[in-house]
Amino acid sequence: MDALQQRFTQLKEALSQQVIGQPELIERLLIALLADGHLLVEGAPGLAKTRAIRQLGEMLEGSFHRIQFTPDLLPADLTGTDVYRAQDATFAFQPGPLFHNLILADEINRAPAKVQSALLEAMAERQISVGQTTYPLADPFLVMATQNPIEQEGTYPLPEAQLDRFLLHVRVDYPAVESERKILALARREASGEVAATPPQNNAPVLSVVELRHARQQVLDLHLAENLEEYLLQLVLATRHPQPYGEDLAGAILYGGSPRASIALDRCARARAWLAGRDHVLPEDIQHLAFDVLRHRLILSYEAEANGMDADRLISELIARVPVP
Repeated sequence: MDALQQRFTQLKEALSQQVIGQPELIERLLIALLADGHLLVEGAPGLAKTRAIRQLGEMLEGSFHRIQFTPDLLPADLTGTDVYRAQDATFAFQPGPLFHNLILADEINRAPAKVQSALLEAMAERQISVGQTTYPLADPFLVMATQNPIEQEGTYPLPEAQLDRFLLHVRVDYPAVESERKILALARREASGEVAATPPQNNAPVLSVVELRHARQQVLDLHLAENLEEYLLQLVLATRHPQPYGEDLAGAILYGGSPRASIALDRCARARAWLAGRDHVLPEDIQHLAFDVLRHRLILSYEAEANGMDADRLISELIARVPVP
């Protein structure tokens, strides 16, 4: 493990002290950061989703901004707008909250389609257009969008084609009882002022933008064996044509993962191996991340859903049936 990998290990440990009981969410955040992608996080309220990315923002060189999505939000509330200056009769661009490095799009499914499209266009193109002018966004630029699976009233579900823009779709669950005891103890210490809810940057392993860029290049250069690359491709191809792996899967999928899914799984598997201090990818890296990379990219048939099949179960079946090299 080189010095840069040790820096990320320190960053992960520091996040784990502030975000207790959600190791997978922390790992996925770091993978998204290394793979230069965005993530959609789904879970009940109070599971430290906001806290996780806020703490990462404190430990990463750059700026963080939280946007609460509501039904009355407008695209200009994200992108910014041209403001008229009466003193010299000109228009000046006022940047919106998207001009930050880390963005928390809280409850993205509460905003209408125009606002969602403005955000997703920024995610894909890393730029926004206001009038006839295009403005580049910050680098790095990471969006973590959250959605509440409990409440469906007054929400605008993301279309499947827009969901494909997210690198990962992460589901978070309640912490174990031991972790919840630690959460209670931490909350009491924060309430009494013993520890700060947001640690000062000089006490945290702050990661510079230059270090992040070097880490991303190391991830891209990580070794992926040819047989493992073929396994990765066959796994994604199986989501499009599952029939060779069992007649019970025939007709279960209307649409499978696109080439964007293959690219995402490749980059995320490399990032996970790099975070683990390895110089090569293992089959476990691909299998472990297949759920988060593929679950939002699959559209199941009505018959499959009527038979109790969901995306996670289908991915699990394909992992069990596609031969591992």
